Amino acid sequence: MRQVDDDERRRRLARRHALAPAHRAADPEAATRAMTVLHATEAPSVYLSVWARVDGVTVADVDRALYDDRTLVKQLAMRRTLFVFPRDLLPAAWGSASARVAAAHRARLAKDVEAAGLATDGAAWVEPAEAATLAHLAGGVERSAQQLREEIPELAGRLDLSPGKSYGVNVPIAPRVLTQLGVEARIVRGRNGGHWRTARPQWTAMQTWLGEVPEPAGEREGYAELVRRWLVTFGPGTEADIVWWLGATKGAVRAALADVAAVEVALDGGATGWLLADDCEPVPTVEPWAALLPVLDPTVMGWKLRDFYLGPHAPALFDTNGNAGTTAWWDGRIVGCWVQDPDGVVALNVLEDVGSEARAALAGEAARLTDWLAGHRVSTVYPSIAMKSALAP
Repeated sequence: MRQVDDDERRRRLARRHALAPAHRAADPEAATRAMTVLHATEAPSVYLSVWARVDGVTVADVDRALYDDRTLVKQLAMRRTLFVFPRDLLPAAWGSASARVAAAHRARLAKDVEAAGLATDGAAWVEPAEAATLAHLAGGVERSAQQLREEIPELAGRLDLSPGKSYGVNVPIAPRVLTQLGVEARIVRGRNGGHWRTARPQWTAMQTWLGEVPEPAGEREGYAELVRRWLVTFGPGTEADIVWWLGATKGAVRAALADVAAVEVALDGGATGWLLADDCEPVPTVEPWAALLPVLDPTVMGWKLRDFYLGPHAPALFDTNGNAGTTAWWDGRIVGCWVQDPDGVVALNVLEDVGSEARAALAGEAARLTDWLAGHRVSTVYPSIAMKSALAP
């Protein structure tokens, strides 16, 4: 069994993830393909993930791919997370990861409708609400969730969840219905109604947005394609890594690994990893590189087992729910994070002694990002301990 040590894994990361300067991507589409998908839970992360991988990219370049050419599309999929997908990968997700999420979400939605007293049969209540929404969005209509809630009587209800409990909430049902239709690819988050740093999606029919909606792949076929692309981007990785990233069962992952004819390799520490059979050649060295990545960047979130690039810094850089804050990288390892001061200047919080060369390179990236942001401040609901420390007076 071939040995792929941690140094080689970091070299693969530098090249495959378009982070080393000599291996940057050509455009937003190429950057997204390099990562399989981009995390889109926070709107600015999409733009900042592309910025880190495409020299000279602008906000308009990303908007063009998302909203004009529509070569990149937002879709809820793995782990009930919102991603930006290359358009051709959507059918694989629709038939596998998204379908898995949709089934669980529909069952929960029906249960919550019943618990809130909106209907004795939650499933029967949901169907006309969905039908009314689809009819309202027919013909290219684009509406925000707020507008849909105001214009469609069936979406006007609220869910009183866990009443009387300290964790109880009263929430509108409209976003839940929209989420269900979105994960099933019947509607889609289209143009953004706000600044690129905020998420105010205008919902519209998927048929209108794409023009031609391909059929979803079969479940097994879809998982196989997602795993194949994951291996190209993140391989070698363990079965546990893929199960976590995909949000699927071990059985589905093992079937997918067999379907793509993946081969076993030995990793440092004794774990077994997987690579595609035609991707087992050693990877050449890469010049030392620095990078600043946003909250929930796919490089940071690509594996479950992260010691080879994260080292001892997990408690400082991830919240208790496993969400990654911003990260600062030097030569394939996370060494700290970054924040912005009140004027929008990017400041570093380096968590270890990295030496003068690394500090100079990271400072150069901070200056480059400061210029690109042009005074715009990016907020997050996932600040890490290291980010909070850097912002403390």
